[in-house]
Amino acid sequence: MAEIRSYGFIRHFRGESSAYGLEYRRGALRREGRGLAFWFLPLSTSIAEVPGDDRDLAYLFHGRSSDYQDATAQGVITYRVTDPRTLAQRIDFSVDLRTGAYLKQPLEQLSVMLTQLAQQFAWAFLAQTPIREILAHGHERIRARILDGFAAEEGLATMGIEIASVRVSSVKPTADLEKALEMPMRERIQQEADEATFARRALAVEKERAIQENELQNKIELARREEVLIRQRGQNDQRRATEQAQALGIEVQGKAERTRIEAAAQAESTRLVDEARVEGEKARMEIYRTMPSSALLGLAAQQLAGKLERIENLNVTPELLGPMLTQLVRAGTHHLERGESR
Repeated sequence: MAEIRSYGFIRHFRGESSAYGLEYRRGALRREGRGLAFWFLPLSTSIAEVPGDDRDLAYLFHGRSSDYQDATAQGVITYRVTDPRTLAQRIDFSVDLRTGAYLKQPLEQLSVMLTQLAQQFAWAFLAQTPIREILAHGHERIRARILDGFAAEEGLATMGIEIASVRVSSVKPTADLEKALEMPMRERIQQEADEATFARRALAVEKERAIQENELQNKIELARREEVLIRQRGQNDQRRATEQAQALGIEVQGKAERTRIEAAAQAESTRLVDEARVEGEKARMEIYRTMPSSALLGLAAQQLAGKLERIENLNVTPELLGPMLTQLVRAGTHHLERGESR
């Protein structure tokens, strides 16, 4: 809002920097522009101030869908004035020369016009669209329909108004319809939640079964390995026992063979000794057989004399003594004859 100060019969006007001011004196435009500041005489001057900044216009309107269901659209329209002089000629933006406030309600008039246009464009879309599609895609389609309608509206351009943007914040059905529409969705969500719960439980059961199967497989594998280990230990023990038995058998065979060889060698030695003794006895008997009886008696007497210490009693019969004396006499006679002949 502009600021106007009074100094007696003269006054001073200072407009906002974003507002476009127009000074008319005696019906003729004397100056215009943004952020004007000037002195004026109130009796011959009129001033208009057109907002030059972006303006937000909230809207809320009801409509009926193609399947005869009520819906409510709510949002914001942002517009700006592109030609303040033209708009000031179409809508009265005159200000009070004492307070700076608008004499009429130009902004409300402009808002009503834009809201009615937007409502007209939105109603056309709602009347051709089912309620489910409106609720599913209504935001973007209503926004696009309103923008397209404003762009095609030639009266806005001639008035010097430009639509900057259109936003749709919500599209809602009636409360009863909303509950009716929410019921299948709630049931489906509940069903999906139940299915998810069942799936989680089934997955938990499946994981538990997999864990148990894994544990069972581990136990089976452990038992199999233990069986293999026991079998391997048994084979090792059996092989060790077999090797020990074979070693013992070899040792026994070696001892037996050594004993047999020693026995054979001893037997052979005994046999050779006995044979030697027999041969010696044979040789001695052969010598004794060729020796005269006197020599044999002498040898016998010599051997007898060597054993007298161990002989306690000796019995000499006449049958033995007679021949011995005869032999001794003969031997002595023979010895004497040989001495005389020498």
